[in-house]
Amino acid sequence: MRIVLLGPPGSGKGTQSQRLIKRHGIPQISTGDLLRAAVAARSELGLAAKAAMDAGKLVDDSIVLGMIQERLAQPDAARGFILDGFPRNLAQAGELAKLLAKLGQPLDAVVLMEVDNDELVRRIGGRRTCRNCGQVFNVFTSPPPAGEPCPRTGAEHDLFQRPDDNEATVAERLKVYDEKTRPLADFYAARGLLRRIDAMGELEAVTARLEAALAAQAKADKPAAARKQPAARTRKRKPAPKQAVKQSKARKPAKKAAVKAKAKKTRAKGRTVVRAKTKVATKARRPVAKKAAKKKAPARKVARPARKPARKTRPVGRKTGAKAKRHR
Repeated sequence: MRIVLLGPPGSGKGTQSQRLIKRHGIPQISTGDLLRAAVAARSELGLAAKAAMDAGKLVDDSIVLGMIQERLAQPDAARGFILDGFPRNLAQAGELAKLLAKLGQPLDAVVLMEVDNDELVRRIGGRRTCRNCGQVFNVFTSPPPAGEPCPRTGAEHDLFQRPDDNEATVAERLKVYDEKTRPLADFYAARGLLRRIDAMGELEAVTARLEAALAAQAKADKPAAARKQPAARTRKRKPAPKQAVKQSKARKPAKKAAVKAKAKKTRAKGRTVVRAKTKVATKARRPVAKKAAKKKAPARKVARPARKPARKTRPVGRKTGAKAKRHR
């Protein structure tokens, strides 16, 4: 889940971010917290940001994007993140889109939290910040839980009101928001990422609306092929009336008899045709056979050769020639 929470100051972005952290286990990335941490750590980006702030200038967008890139590289941001306080204008939104596309971590949803101006003035006037851990509370909507110590000191939260949280500066802050940040709604709506929720009312009700908006966006982003299609309904055939069934059964024997009679008639007709053809062919062949018999030459008699007389055999033991004369 990679989301951006949009809304005017006092709309409850910080409070709802803390709830999403507990529910989904993803970190909140606040540019204010990143700047303070970088300045305290005296990193290269922190020193550049401190130089700009000491000169009374706004911190350059490239510095902020560099801090966001470093934060997204940490292991706890692998499952997603919540961006709070950035982007604040169209230029920052375009640069953020390029950075996330480069990292392969595009946004899943952008939620715009809408609150009336009168309610915003009341909420901002009740905002308090802990001096030690920097956690933000609201004495009207989300006071510090009873018995919960500061995670840094272990004692009670040391709360104070920031100078830009008083009612005198609220009108100016809302004017800046309308001019620079509100156009982001059209920017993200054109990309199909924007969801609007009513951030008025009880804290639990707002959280429920936020979760429903995120779930609806996740469902819309799912590919159509992966969505579960409802099983196709098959139309059941209505059973035939009993009278129609009886008539059908009564017609079956008659139909079979008609089919058999037709087949028998066809076979008889076929035999008649075959016999007629054979008879005609026989009559046509008879005269030809008689003429052929008349023209046929008589058979010649072949004389057999006379048999040779049988050769006389001399008796056994009879002597012929010279041997016979001597014998005599």
